[in-house]
Amino acid sequence: MATCRVCGEKSLLVAQVLGVCRDCILHRFQDCEKHIGDAHRKRVDFGLPPELPRDTAGKECRLCANYCRIGEGEFGYCGVRENRDGKVRQWMNSGSVSWYFDSLPTNCVADWVCPGGTGGGYPTYSYTNGPEYGYKNLAVFYEACNFDCLFCQNWHFRLQSRGGELHSAKELANSVDHRTSCICFFGGDPTPQLPHALRASKLAMKEASDSPTPRILRICWETNGGMHPSLAKKMMELSLKTGGCVKFDLKAMSERINIALCGVSNRATLENFRMLSSFFERRPEPPPLVASTLLVPGYVDEEEVEAIAGFIARLNPEIPYSLLAFNPHFLMPDLPSTSRKHAERAREAALSQGLMRVKVGNLQLLDAAY
Repeated sequence: MATCRVCGEKSLLVAQVLGVCRDCILHRFQDCEKHIGDAHRKRVDFGLPPELPRDTAGKECRLCANYCRIGEGEFGYCGVRENRDGKVRQWMNSGSVSWYFDSLPTNCVADWVCPGGTGGGYPTYSYTNGPEYGYKNLAVFYEACNFDCLFCQNWHFRLQSRGGELHSAKELANSVDHRTSCICFFGGDPTPQLPHALRASKLAMKEASDSPTPRILRICWETNGGMHPSLAKKMMELSLKTGGCVKFDLKAMSERINIALCGVSNRATLENFRMLSSFFERRPEPPPLVASTLLVPGYVDEEEVEAIAGFIARLNPEIPYSLLAFNPHFLMPDLPSTSRKHAERAREAALSQGLMRVKVGNLQLLDAAY
């Protein structure tokens, strides 16, 4: 149990790393800013900039919505974009990345609506009229992120010095074999190294289409959505063409909650999601755009979910929405797991906004005792 340093409330739903409650973040944000900043400055322990670089003499990086101004010899917020000799280095021919194979169907955020888990789009986008047993997904993990989520489930990549080993886009593309029916780029987040991911995608797609028997190869993404809008469009175009999808993790609707939990604004995420929703009608099945939200106890409650769901429903009520159970982790180990009551209330809130497809995932993590 922690005490909110602003209002003095003691609660199991106040994370010690933040030291402020949801209500104060929403209504007394200026009083909370120092505590929020202190929480995110812990990233220096991993060799990352303590805050968004704003060097007035530096070079601006426009790859993502953080628009870091990076000083000479310094790195952007993500830790991989570097100002060297007055130029921001592009990750194109090599990337800090690792990958592995997952048998289909897998525990993808979109498995309940995607071809790999359902056979949707058969025979154009799926090998089978049902789950693609016998085929596999190439899961590509990019070892960098332009957010700083205090609850990150994959934070261990930060233990690497400037990421891990570097691999070329061609090396990654060559890992695809005849039983690979989809590639999913995640992390971290693919955003800081999107040029590399897009290049690898195109190389793999060309190889699949040029084979004696053209093969299905869906291109999918799991992302915080904070990339430059031109890159968001390129991601969606590849997913539309191949039967894949772009999965946005909508952390919060409130910018203040997003800053508290993730260190940065969510304005670009919401605008990119809005823009990509216009592609939905071009291929309703399988859905090219999917949203998810992690139900963080004390911070992402049914009120937050209701606001997110309303935003999605106004764009297109057919967009699938997954609600994910929270597992105490990384810098928020003191919070409880998501309860079944929390998940049920959140699902009801999402449905109340008119969404047609809502699912609660990670059911094994739900804590019935809370």
